[in-house]
Amino acid sequence: MSNIQQFKNIRDRYKIFLLGVTGGIASGKTTVAGMLKDLGAHTIDFDMLARHVVEPGQPALKEITAIFGKEVLLKDGHLDRKKLAGIVFRDEEKRKKLESMTHPYIFEEFMRRVGEIAQKDPHAIIQAVIPLLFEVKLQHLVDKILVVYVPKERQIERLVMRDGITKEDAADRLKAQLPISEKVIYSDFMINNDCPVEETKKQVGDLWQALNIIQKEK
Repeated sequence: MSNIQQFKNIRDRYKIFLLGVTGGIASGKTTVAGMLKDLGAHTIDFDMLARHVVEPGQPALKEITAIFGKEVLLKDGHLDRKKLAGIVFRDEEKRKKLESMTHPYIFEEFMRRVGEIAQKDPHAIIQAVIPLLFEVKLQHLVDKILVVYVPKERQIERLVMRDGITKEDAADRLKAQLPISEKVIYSDFMINNDCPVEETKKQVGDLWQALNIIQKEK
């Protein structure tokens, strides 16, 4: 049985609710996801899965070094994520090649973790934090989609401060994603994170109430 069929069987067997959490780079997805987790949502973060599948000894890391060379490795054998990002965010063909190597392993790990959660909590609300949800067309994996929104200018400011890169490099990274304003159009829910943290928390609390109502009606 394929992983995809196993995933469908889990969705049919259990009454879990999957919320896709996305947004743009540095929009505050982690902050909002943390608030939802505090309220009771199970969390599967695709960034964490992406880190897991490229750890030393994992097949994906071997494939990456075969294509990009050992210069993308740190001295301890771990992936130099910053160096690799500098390569792929400036070259769309290389970025797509990297995604084709890592995404199958990420999806496999995602499906496995959904199964584990469903067995322990058959009525779980699971948030899947997927930065590239729209870009890699993963809408079919989730029941509803939440976009964490901040204006493009704020994304660039936060990215420069967070990663210590130039505005030009930050702009290059944004170009690799669908504009956040378009993501809002295709979403079911939106959290405006360009506000004081207490206001964000209030929005998240209202969302949590709405999700529980939807879950009970499944």
